[in-house]
Amino acid sequence: MTEAVLTSGSAMTAGEPREAVYRHRLATRIWHWVNALTIFVMLMSGMMIFNAHPQLYWGQYGADDDHSWLEIGSNDEHGFLRIGSLTVPTTGVLGYAQGQDVAFPPLVTIPTSYDLAAGRSWHFFFAWFLVIPTLVYWVWSVLTRHLQRDLAPKAEELRPRHLLRDIANHARLRFPTGEAARRYNVLQKLAYLSVLFVLLPLMVLTGLAMSPGVNAGWPWLLDVFGGRQSARSIHFICASGLAGFIVIHLTMVLLAGPWNEVRSMVTGFYRLPGKASR
Repeated sequence: MTEAVLTSGSAMTAGEPREAVYRHRLATRIWHWVNALTIFVMLMSGMMIFNAHPQLYWGQYGADDDHSWLEIGSNDEHGFLRIGSLTVPTTGVLGYAQGQDVAFPPLVTIPTSYDLAAGRSWHFFFAWFLVIPTLVYWVWSVLTRHLQRDLAPKAEELRPRHLLRDIANHARLRFPTGEAARRYNVLQKLAYLSVLFVLLPLMVLTGLAMSPGVNAGWPWLLDVFGGRQSARSIHFICASGLAGFIVIHLTMVLLAGPWNEVRSMVTGFYRLPGKASR
């Protein structure tokens, strides 16, 4: 529920007091910070696991001599990223960086030195902090109608004209002000719903599908994703999508005003941006 705690009038301009509203409930804030830490650990330990075999396949393929659809590697100290028939030089970033011949450099992996067993331990341990809080957050969102009230887009918001206008405003760095800033805009809603109900569930399910123990009990799960290598590819794509979401999310926070945005996710209170004077 959005709760105004300081009212300063409807016409807000630069230099005037701005209205503060209770924007994020405690459950949302706790889930956000737990999830933020967990996702970073999962991504970094996942990159260590990927370094053990930096190639991806579809179907039942996966041996060293099989043709992969994605590969991160190096040739004579020159890194490259290959997707299908497209090869992009990535020396110093991927494939070959910090003087090492690895897909992802030590700077972004957990642990920082090559250790597949430790990477898997980090990954599997923090997976519990991803799965359990997310399930609790789903239930809480439905029971409190947070999902229906705050995250579900309205019909008019999904109209092409409305979507295109929001995309154009974001491209021009024109962010909502005043009353419009009380609520998530449609692009935020679609992004959050995609993370909550597409990327995170697919990451968990494909992770389970790659587990031999789960395969023994639920062999149908592996069939759903077309084999272990396909599950691994989907897992990687979802992780990349999540990493992309984080980059865009942090960029928007910086552009919209980091102090106000971070404070609202710590205390729950958010000061509505006033309209700039003309």
